[in-house]
Amino acid sequence: MQNDFNEEADNSPRTKEKNEQPSPERRRSFITRWMNTLVQMGLGESLLRSGTNLFSIVAIAVVILLVQAFNRQTANPLSGNSNQASGSAPTVEVDINSIPALENPLVAGISRSAQIHTNIPSRPRNEITTYTVQDGDTVFGIAEKFGLEPQTILWGNYNILLDDPHSLKPGQELSILPVDGVYWEWLGGIPFGDWAEFYGVTAAEIIEYPTNEIDLNTVGDYSNANIKTGTWLIIPNGRREFVNWSAPLGVTRENPASARVLGQGACEPISGGAVGYGTYVYPTNKHFLSGFDYNEKTNHRGLDFAGSEGEGVYAADAGVVVYSGWNNYGYGNMIMIDHGNGFQSLYAHLSAIYRGCGQSVGQGEGIGAVGSTGRSSGPHLHFELMTATWKVNPWDYLPPP
Repeated sequence: MQNDFNEEADNSPRTKEKNEQPSPERRRSFITRWMNTLVQMGLGESLLRSGTNLFSIVAIAVVILLVQAFNRQTANPLSGNSNQASGSAPTVEVDINSIPALENPLVAGISRSAQIHTNIPSRPRNEITTYTVQDGDTVFGIAEKFGLEPQTILWGNYNILLDDPHSLKPGQELSILPVDGVYWEWLGGIPFGDWAEFYGVTAAEIIEYPTNEIDLNTVGDYSNANIKTGTWLIIPNGRREFVNWSAPLGVTRENPASARVLGQGACEPISGGAVGYGTYVYPTNKHFLSGFDYNEKTNHRGLDFAGSEGEGVYAADAGVVVYSGWNNYGYGNMIMIDHGNGFQSLYAHLSAIYRGCGQSVGQGEGIGAVGSTGRSSGPHLHFELMTATWKVNPWDYLPPP
């Protein structure tokens, strides 16, 4: 009977359901076989990648849900403010004087932002400055350095420069005026008012200029001012004609004697000879400058063409030589040609002269060689073109370089 009971027990529904459920070993064996099958089919790597992505998505979703739950549980600190109205909040005015001062000296005050550029106030000079000329200085450069017009440098130093910018040499001590104008010695002999008028100013402008240090209590009548002769005075904004240190005008073949003041190169009157074409060629091989340009403000009414010692110098137009030799006013060896049509040309600082008085020359013919004689700081040709009344700007007559 015991066996019958056991057989009945084994065939009971509960026992049958228990027997039909797979064991853990069987379940693991099935998963293993399934994974092996996928791997054999080449889907293992894809399955791993998909599983990883799925896990990441689930993890992110869980984090979002936790954050939302935490925010719902956190009370809003503004929600309990019973004084806050639904409209815009009123503006609160604060008296800045009621704010207590900071006691800490390290933080007392507001720091200023750094300024990249510093503006240095320019103060007007009231005294004459002495300037020593350096190598490479020019009248223009010195004037720009002190904020003056270039002619003021010449007008303030006539005894040194003689109104000639070529006279500038290193080591010279120049008087730099505090204002544009003229620096000149009062020698008397004429009414002071007339003397001031000669420079284009009034007597009061000179007398009352502080740097002149004139005692207004003793000067008396400005027109006949009581000023000691020999007194050097600044004439603010004054002007004067340059003293003519260069060749005179109107040196023609018929009247070359007007050039005798220049030196021993003056010629005798000449009749006939070559006449120019009225057009001009460059007098040197190089068509650019190595020194001063034409500028009336510095009393330089010519061009300083570049050239090496001994290079050729050529007649700019046909004509007759009316001066050939040494010049006593800074030109050194010089040639002048009268072109017979109202124009003359000048060639200065020559190292050699190839043509003499009275000789006719053709346009472009060699007449000398580049040099540095006379008042010259280096080899170059000083070239001038003039009429009977004026020295013209050669650039207006020469062809393009």
